Amino acid sequence: MTRMRDLIGASLRRHRQAQGRTLREVAQAAGVSLTYLSEVERGLKEASSEVLEAVCAALGVVLSELLFEVAAALAELEIQTGARTNAVGFIVPAPRSATPMARVLDFQAFAGRRTA
Repeated sequence: MTRMRDLIGASLRRHRQAQGRTLREVAQAAGVSLTYLSEVERGLKEASSEVLEAVCAALGVVLSELLFEVAAALAELEIQTGARTNAVGFIVPAPRSATPMARVLDFQAFAGRRTA
C-alpha cells in the first residue's frame, strides 16, 4: 500500500537528485535536520506544510507543482490498482467510471499550471 507521504518523499528526492544536491545541502538550506529530511524522503515521516514549503523553497520547486506531481502519481496508482487510495494510504474500492488521471489533468488546467 502506497501512502501519500511515500509519494511526497519520492518526489522531493527526485528533485534533489536531479539537481545533484546532497541531503545535507538541502536540509541546511531548508532549516531542517538531515535525519528528518531523510525520513521524509523515505516516507517514514509526514512533513508539515511548513516543512514542505521550506524544502520546496530550498529546491527551487513551487509547492503547488510538487502537489500536482503527487496527485498525478496517486491517480496513476488508482488506474493501475483499480482502486482509490485515501490520504492515509488505505485502499478504497473505486467506482468503475472513475477516471482519476482526468480529474488531475482537469484541475491542472483549471489552475493554469498546465494544459489538459
